[in-house]
Amino acid sequence: MRILQVVNFFKPSWESGGPARSCYEISKELVRRGHEVTVYTTDGFKYRLDVAKNKPVMVDEIKVYYFRNISNYLSRNFVLPIPCYSPFVARKEIKNFDVIHIHEYRTPLAAIVGHYARKYKIPYVLQPRGSMPRFSKSLQKRIFDVLFGYKIIKNSSKIIASSKIESEQYDNVFSGNKKVVCIPNGINLEEYKNLPKKGEFRKKYKIKKTEKIILYLGRVHERKGLDLLIEIFADLSKKSDNLKLVIAGPDDGYLNNLKKLAKNLRIENKVLFIGPVFEREKLKVYVDSDVFVLPSKDKYESFGNVVIESLACGTPVIVTDNCGVSEYINKKIGFVVKYNKEQLSRAINSILIDDKKREKMSKNAKIFIRQFSWGNVVEGIEKIYKN
Repeated sequence: MRILQVVNFFKPSWESGGPARSCYEISKELVRRGHEVTVYTTDGFKYRLDVAKNKPVMVDEIKVYYFRNISNYLSRNFVLPIPCYSPFVARKEIKNFDVIHIHEYRTPLAAIVGHYARKYKIPYVLQPRGSMPRFSKSLQKRIFDVLFGYKIIKNSSKIIASSKIESEQYDNVFSGNKKVVCIPNGINLEEYKNLPKKGEFRKKYKIKKTEKIILYLGRVHERKGLDLLIEIFADLSKKSDNLKLVIAGPDDGYLNNLKKLAKNLRIENKVLFIGPVFEREKLKVYVDSDVFVLPSKDKYESFGNVVIESLACGTPVIVTDNCGVSEYINKKIGFVVKYNKEQLSRAINSILIDDKKREKMSKNAKIFIRQFSWGNVVEGIEKIYKN
C-alpha cells in the first residue's frame, strides 16, 4: 500500500513528545512490511531542523516532507506549526495514496490533509493521541472544531484510541463511538535489550544501596497528582528512614509548588527533582528505581507511555485508574488504585517491603511488555488500513 502519515513533528524532533516518536516507529515498521510510506511534517519544534525544506528527503527508507513553518516562534511557544507550502504538495499528491493516517487532531496540517483527502475521496484514519478533549483552551478548540474539526471527524474511516479512557474522552467532542477502535501505544523493545547496569544512577546522586527509590517520571504538572505523592512519601518517611523520592521530567508550571510542599513537610533532603532525562540517562533512572508511580488525579492521561517504559526496564508500577494504561495492568506487574491517599500509600508500601514480590514483578514485567512491541501494534493498524 501507498500510505501517508501526517504528524506535526518527526525525527529528529524528539523533544516534541510522543507523536513524533510513535509516527516514526509506525512508519519504520510499515516499510519493513513492504509498504511505501510518505510522511508530511514540519521543519521543527523548538528549533528549525537542518534538513531540506518543502521537498522529499529519505529518512530510514521513509519519504519525508519537512514543510517549513511560517513562524518558528509560534511553533516553539504555542505549539502552532503552520506549514504554508504543504497545500501545494497535498493538492498534487494526496490522490495517489491508498490510505492516510493523521496523528493528532487540531493542527493546520490535519486540516489541510483532511480537506484534500475528502476532495479526492482517499480514506483516512484519525489518531488524536490525547489531543481531542477540551480540558483547556476550550474556546480556541471549539473554533477549530467548527471550522475544520467536525469535518475531519465526520469523514474519517476510523478513529484510533489508545485506551478505553481515551475513547470515552471523545464523547465530549462528538457523540457516538462506532468509528473508534482501541490500539495501545507501542514501545521499541530493541532499546531495552541492553539495559544499564544497576547502580549507575544511584552513584551519580549518592543514593545508598539500602535506600528504596520511588520514581515519578513525566511532565511536572498539577494534573499528575504529585502533591499527593509527596504527602504520601512524607508519611512513609516517618516510618522508614531508607526512602528516596525521585521526580524526573520537565517543569510544566508546578515545580515550585512541589518544592515548597517538600520543604514544608521537612523532606526536601529526601526528594530529588532531577529535571528531564533522555535516552540512556532515562533508562538508568528506571533500572535503579524500586517502584514507578503515576498518580494522575483526572482522566487527562489518555495512556501513559512512561508506564510501559518502566515495565520494559523491569520496574513494577503503580497507576491510578485515571490513566488509560491502567486497563492493561495486572497484579503480576503492579497495582491499579483509586486516586486517594490510603490506596496509593498501601500499594507503594506493599511493593517496597517485600523484596521477593518486587523481584517477581520485575521478571513478569519483561515478559508482559512484549505485547506492546511495535510489530504487534502495527499489525493491528495494518488491518485497519486494509479494511
